[in-house]
Amino acid sequence: MSDVLDPRLLLKGYAAGIFPMADSRDAADIFWVEPRDRAIIPLDDFHLSRSLAKTLRRDVYTVTRDRAFQEVLRACADRDETWINPTIERAVVGLHAAGHAHSIECWKDDALVGGLYGVKLGGAFFGESMFSRARDASKVALAWLVARLKLGGFTLLDCQFMTEHLRSLGAIEVTRDDYQMLLSAALSAGSPSDGDSSTASPSFDALDTLGDPPRNGGASGPSGHSIAQLLTQTS
Repeated sequence: MSDVLDPRLLLKGYAAGIFPMADSRDAADIFWVEPRDRAIIPLDDFHLSRSLAKTLRRDVYTVTRDRAFQEVLRACADRDETWINPTIERAVVGLHAAGHAHSIECWKDDALVGGLYGVKLGGAFFGESMFSRARDASKVALAWLVARLKLGGFTLLDCQFMTEHLRSLGAIEVTRDDYQMLLSAALSAGSPSDGDSSTASPSFDALDTLGDPPRNGGASGPSGHSIAQLLTQTS
């Protein structure tokens, strides 16, 4: 495939249940992937271990959203084997500029030590990649993402391929057909049905309205304790 990957085409791919990959960082071409079995994390079944809950409640890391999107993207691509080439990077940056791609960052002493990024569309969030330079930093980022999606009314967190790391956090595999049904429902979330225009649309910003007291030298917004509480609540 040519190196033209328009952000609009990228969104159409996600909506169809496919996503782009490259063979390496330097690969000129990309290809579209539709796994036979898809990894997802059911938002009410995220596995919050005791140690991770403790890390969250202690606010070991300062967690932000969209403060360093491109830095997170490049950190995810900075490994020996990566599927993120410049074509994909440019398209995802375009999605971020349009409000469709987001990052979660973990900071320690003003250093970026972990994070993740992904794409939102309707009530679905497509988790693309994560990285960690400090103990449990990527797990903390994922916990904050899950809490944000739960509070915001999302219904699908797509993780693409299963790994043992994801499985330990509650990820499961679903068939291609089941994934398509989940995706269809997520994409229609918040859309008026049967003339009902009161249905709330999923909001990636809902978590930011939590009014926890300032902490960490004046940081505002939700605390790790609130995140741990959200993750132990069921719908």
